[in-house]
Amino acid sequence: MTKASYLKVGDLATATGLTVRTLHYYDEIGLLSPSGRSGVGHRLYSSEDVERLYRINLLRQLGLRLDEVSAALDDPDYDLVAMMNRHIAQLDHNLAIGHRLRQRLTTMTGTLADQRTPDTHELLETLEDMAMLNTAIQRRIPTLVYTDIDAAYTFLTEAFGFEPGQINHGENGIAHHAELTAGDGVIWLHQVSEQFALRSPKQVGACTEGMSIIVDDVDAHYRTAKSAGAHIIYEPVDQFYGYREYSAYDNEQHLWTFMKPLQ
Repeated sequence: MTKASYLKVGDLATATGLTVRTLHYYDEIGLLSPSGRSGVGHRLYSSEDVERLYRINLLRQLGLRLDEVSAALDDPDYDLVAMMNRHIAQLDHNLAIGHRLRQRLTTMTGTLADQRTPDTHELLETLEDMAMLNTAIQRRIPTLVYTDIDAAYTFLTEAFGFEPGQINHGENGIAHHAELTAGDGVIWLHQVSEQFALRSPKQVGACTEGMSIIVDDVDAHYRTAKSAGAHIIYEPVDQFYGYREYSAYDNEQHLWTFMKPLQ
């Protein structure tokens, strides 16, 4: 493969919708290291690298954490076809529910048109299918407000280990929006706003909300956060309600609690 046929990191980011920072992070943790380098050291990605990135995204869509994705990709028995079939099965499952729901609604429409009352059992099954499709509320995304999104983005990835995602800058170079992945969910970072009366705890001197995050190892996470400059409120402790946890402020005084259920 010639150097001309490699993709530069910026081109790969544009093609996939990921950020350059995310691809750099994947390289840092050994999840996706580029096969080549330019004469000045820029990352260059081969077709095999692109295929691996596809597998990474596929496994992420199936709900695996990055460490689980890495383990799966490095497993000699890993089967891409099996993973794709699993993805197809999920899609087929959702399509089957949607088709069944459509049939139920069509039947009930006819029942109501005849001025008859739908069967209670039929109504309950329809409600169950509607809940399974979860069409009304599909996802929750907490949004935190910061005066300096770039600084918060760096702090949260380095101190708390969140996975870097998209970050958007305006024409003035100031970041107005950023996304981070924390386990099974995404967190948005929003710029302070006069229009929406959004303030950072750093501005008002008080925090009115908190984020609780489940981690694998509370003590190891605590040591990393403390060494990165997080303001520790209390060190890891076993709580009476069944969790080992510690709490810390980030660089703009948002409250974070990192915890794990006690065995």
